Amino acid sequence: MTKIEELTPKQIVKELGRYIIGQDDARRSVAIALRNRWRRQKVKGKIREDILPNNIILIGPTGVGKTEIARRLAGLSGAPFVKVEASKFTEVGYVGRDVESMVRDLMNISVNMVRREKLKSIQKRAEIAAEEKILDLLLPGKKTTKESKGSSKESREKLRKMLRAGKLKKRQVELTIELQAFPFMEIMAPMGLEEMDSSIHEMVSSMMPKKRKKRKVSIEEARRILIQQEAQRLIDMDEVVKEARDKLENSGIIFLDEIDKIVGSEGKFGPDVSRAGVQRDLLPVVEGSSVMTKHGIVRTDHVLFFAAGAFTSSKPSDLIPELQGRFPIRVELKNLTKDDFRRILVEPENALVKQYTALLKTENVRLEFTEDAISEIAYYSSYVNETTENIGARRLQTIMLTVLEDYLFELPSRKRSIKIDAKYVKSKIQDIVKDRDLTRYIL
Repeated sequence: MTKIEELTPKQIVKELGRYIIGQDDARRSVAIALRNRWRRQKVKGKIREDILPNNIILIGPTGVGKTEIARRLAGLSGAPFVKVEASKFTEVGYVGRDVESMVRDLMNISVNMVRREKLKSIQKRAEIAAEEKILDLLLPGKKTTKESKGSSKESREKLRKMLRAGKLKKRQVELTIELQAFPFMEIMAPMGLEEMDSSIHEMVSSMMPKKRKKRKVSIEEARRILIQQEAQRLIDMDEVVKEARDKLENSGIIFLDEIDKIVGSEGKFGPDVSRAGVQRDLLPVVEGSSVMTKHGIVRTDHVLFFAAGAFTSSKPSDLIPELQGRFPIRVELKNLTKDDFRRILVEPENALVKQYTALLKTENVRLEFTEDAISEIAYYSSYVNETTENIGARRLQTIMLTVLEDYLFELPSRKRSIKIDAKYVKSKIQDIVKDRDLTRYIL
């Protein structure tokens, strides 16, 4: 995969276009925001700290690509990334998760990312160390005389060759395995202390003596266990945490979905009080604050925030003014047209036609859609969205499954080729679409 620092904004737009049809304005804004992250890190001097991230609000109905943009950003950026739903947060004092938990989640993701990178870099060393331990298990005991040492070395090299050739995979050896020293505890933590459970568990586990158990395992299994153990010993977790913190603070991305769900309504009570409180709690995190995690304090000053919402019964200006100011860039995603649906069906790398073709290929069946069938599915998807609830590109899933349902149920069969044309699509969809009540339940 191409590194993000090697991609220009135009190339980022092109990469996103492999999965997202249309929405040029959104892809353009996201590309500029990502590239500016890289540009900021190249800036020298004190001004670097004053360059703020380009936080963006993506506005548009469900199914137009907001979440897909977030998913593809995660893979493209190679940066610590977490997607959270604003509706799951509550104000401090209410039952639920506090907004700082998303930063703690992002730190855990960052640590795991760096740890995986370190594991790859030391994999060879861990394999060599594991091999030596297996040879120790196969040749136990100490040799004292020169003659016996020479004989032992010769035997060891013979066993090494056999081990590498895979001739000893099924042979059994006795291996000492470390067990969990203390049973897992569930702790009902108060608001803002979700990590108390794991923190106390780690603290108690480190204080308790390690329990060990001897097990008879195959050399193949012993090799896997020993490589894991050696890799853990070779990793410097302090260095991992330090690198993960730097990665989060300079290139971390948080995607805050359903931000319109925390917009309160004037004159109402109850949950709306909590919603306004969530907005106030979000302010310092988005602006830049210090958040305590189990890996230490991290700062959010340069974390990039993307927010998204349908805003069907509200608008971005209904957010409290201070929070609006933290998201200076607003991009409206357009409703999808019939032509967009047709392109979504066939062009992206994960297009539905390609997905179902791959699924039926597992049954040795060749699935083919004619051009007029694709157009017909796109037409009905657009029509149903206009006449019932508009769920965007997700409507394609319901239409496609209805069209292919009989074949998917009957397989496996002797049929080795399926051709879907416009006539067949009409026969499966037309009657349902005519019955408005039935359409609401089925499509």
